[in-house]
Amino acid sequence: MAASSDELALQQLLASYCDLIDRGDTQSFAALFASGAWGIVGDMAVGVEEVSAVLENVILYDGVPNTRHLSTNVCITVDPSGQSARATSCITVMQHVPGDFPLQAIFIGSYHDTFAKHEGEWHFVERAITPDLVGDMSRHRADMA
Repeated sequence: MAASSDELALQQLLASYCDLIDRGDTQSFAALFASGAWGIVGDMAVGVEEVSAVLENVILYDGVPNTRHLSTNVCITVDPSGQSARATSCITVMQHVPGDFPLQAIFIGSYHDTFAKHEGEWHFVERAITPDLVGDMSRHRADMA
């Protein structure tokens, strides 16, 4: 069964999330939540300003965090109205800091997403992250060093 145009647009939004943070583009990443919430379940940041404040803890090496966010087992369900959707997926964050930190998984968990469509564009309403396995985050976030 072929994916609908809504499902494809949502897949692109999910891929953009991973790409933006891995490129160190924290401003564009935070903008994904202009009308939404993001964070660990029970500790959510709402809107660009709050998400940006959380991102101030991300450690950058020459402008990038040296991470790769790998989103797998993505399951998207678009509401019959075509105006809202939900998704679940698994997240594995890999990191390597040359000369200091060997390549390894630093975080494994689940994403629980809700989306809304406004003026033909999909956006996050909420991305709630459930941690399952947390490794050495000391090279990724200053507040976890």
